[in-house]
Amino acid sequence: MSKYQINIDFSNVDLASLETDEDFKKQAKILLPQALVKLGETVGEKTWEELNNTQNKAGTKQKFSQSEKRRFIQETGKNYQRHASNRERQELEEYIVEQLRSHKQGA
Repeated sequence: MSKYQINIDFSNVDLASLETDEDFKKQAKILLPQALVKLGETVGEKTWEELNNTQNKAGTKQKFSQSEKRRFIQETGKNYQRHASNRERQELEEYIVEQLRSHKQGA
């Protein structure tokens, strides 16, 4: 999967209704768009931090507002959702299925 951890919101998922592999896969497909955005936002946040660290080391002190940071992270999330490869989508879908199974066992 990814080296980044994402928190997927399962609060609207009826875990008791998930019984077959097909049920888990169907629910994962429903959650996939939201998870792609969250993963993209996580990548965006790490990128923002790395860019700021690079600028600080180079001696450039350019201040960005929190709204600029948030806009960058949101745009990165949306772009990731739109441009993720089929392989990335499949890996994330499998990750969601694993997380659903784990949450169901813990419930």
